[in-house]
Amino acid sequence: MTTIWWVRKDLRLSDNPALLDAIGQGGPVIPLFILDEVVEGYGACPKWRFGLGSDALKAALEALGSRLILRRGRALDVLRDVISETGAKAVRYSRAYDPDQVARDKAVKAGLRADGVDARSVPGHLLFEPWSVETKTGQFYKVYSPFWRMVKDRDIAAPEAAPSRIPSPEVWPMSERLEDWSLDVEMNRGARVVRPYLAVGEDAAQERLDIFMGERIARYAEMRDFPAVPGTSRLSENLAWGEISPRVCYHAGLRALHEGAAGAETFLKELVWREFAYHLVWHTPRIVSGNWREEWDAFPWREEEDAPEVLAWKQGRTGIPFVDAAMRELYVTGHMHNRARMIVASFLTKHLMTHWRIGLRWFEDCLADWDPASNAMGWQWSAGSGPDATPYFRVFNPVTQLDKFDKSRAYADRWIAEGRRTPSEDALRFFDAAPRSWGMTPDAPYPPPIVGAEEGRQRALAAYEARDF
Repeated sequence: MTTIWWVRKDLRLSDNPALLDAIGQGGPVIPLFILDEVVEGYGACPKWRFGLGSDALKAALEALGSRLILRRGRALDVLRDVISETGAKAVRYSRAYDPDQVARDKAVKAGLRADGVDARSVPGHLLFEPWSVETKTGQFYKVYSPFWRMVKDRDIAAPEAAPSRIPSPEVWPMSERLEDWSLDVEMNRGARVVRPYLAVGEDAAQERLDIFMGERIARYAEMRDFPAVPGTSRLSENLAWGEISPRVCYHAGLRALHEGAAGAETFLKELVWREFAYHLVWHTPRIVSGNWREEWDAFPWREEEDAPEVLAWKQGRTGIPFVDAAMRELYVTGHMHNRARMIVASFLTKHLMTHWRIGLRWFEDCLADWDPASNAMGWQWSAGSGPDATPYFRVFNPVTQLDKFDKSRAYADRWIAEGRRTPSEDALRFFDAAPRSWGMTPDAPYPPPIVGAEEGRQRALAAYEARDF
């Protein structure tokens, strides 16, 4: 019996339950990647990055004597076409949890089962299924700390090895070509700038984990907040596309914890923070597009996408070095340091009184590690409208934060060219990636702040205190 492995955000061979389940059916396995209606809606960088990851998986499959079939179209239609061409009787795929993917998967499962096809999702994207973590009263968790305490001592199954062989069909179905999809078009000039900063594929993901465990985890708790130093794992990119499994990362962290690495528990907590984001997305899917705390619907955030202040924020021209360095790091690398994400989100939603959805959409367009759950929870945490959110009266001061976490200004100097006699190569690359319509040059004067740190804080506090809820 031929089985289709519907490849999604599980671009790996090791510890891949969906792939192993497909092989376990006993017949040929056809790996199939679909550029479907959900993926077509992704932002420029995530869509392009998904394509890069699928190309790396294609090479890994070919090394095992298998192939990756590429098709473009509505998921159910494509699956039916491939089933008709191959006589496949089963489809296996990794389970998804965000509302767009859930809606697609429900339609696919219903349609295929009506056709007599054995279509099933398999867990593998998370450590815990969202419905498996409950309070004593049977409710879902709305605060992270008790969520962590509930799961921290749970047994996590050991990762499974990659298969040594994937059974192939006698005749392969036709495959489209990745280059014909032109997934880099929306990136414009940015694709060639961003590409060297990425670590694409399962081997690169494992190398990142090995480096982190060998060199950084001992000081992770103390160094992860300093954006100028390599203190984090950078695995968010690979976890987002399933190039490494959360179980592999978690068990590596557990080993480090048992060996006495000081930062290991903090690393495990960050992995579980990702779980908490999906826990919330599953139970309250409105979090990805609307205020989780619905009373915040009445808050008078500005929603003008084309406002001059919003453009300055996107361009890294706010006159606030921490904010500008972070926004340029994002545009050049497809990544932004986590401390910097909190600063730029607080600045947009509080100093500029702009709706978090505008920032969420910009990150969705620019992040190589874009994840619908983590992105939504992060923005609503910063804005104050989400669960487990920062209190409304906590307004990060981007000036004092720079003094605290980038005292030498190494981070700011790396990413801001204006006003520097010899700008860094990274700072200059921003002008290679930025749209020509922005008219930006490295020899232009650095702008004054569009709003003062204390002025913006007081304006935000006044608005919060006057809120009508």
